[in-house]
Amino acid sequence: MSTPPRPLLKSIPGTPRGLRAAEPATPRPAVGEPTGAALTGVRTAVRADTRTSDGRYPVAWLTIAAPRGATPTATSKCLCGRDRSAVGHRRVLALIADHTAHRDTCPLRTPQEGRAAA
Repeated sequence: MSTPPRPLLKSIPGTPRGLRAAEPATPRPAVGEPTGAALTGVRTAVRADTRTSDGRYPVAWLTIAAPRGATPTATSKCLCGRDRSAVGHRRVLALIADHTAHRDTCPLRTPQEGRAAA
């Protein structure tokens, strides 16, 4: 027995004979090209930024997690390099007190130049 020929599923276009130059593509409109009013320009009023900074920025962070019925945890981080954590009621309360005390002794919050001059 021989297998029947498979039917052609695609029609393959014939290959052109001989060489010929490629035709240049027709120019398409550029995407994002200004048209109409945008071509001439539209005046816009730019206001000053009303959210001006007063020079303050965060230096130390105290994060406390105390889910109901679970053991509380806390972390105290400072830009001066201080990074401490605590687990449990007593230790978290002690870390909160230590974080508050660190505000007075942090070298980033209290400039050392003023102390040496005095």
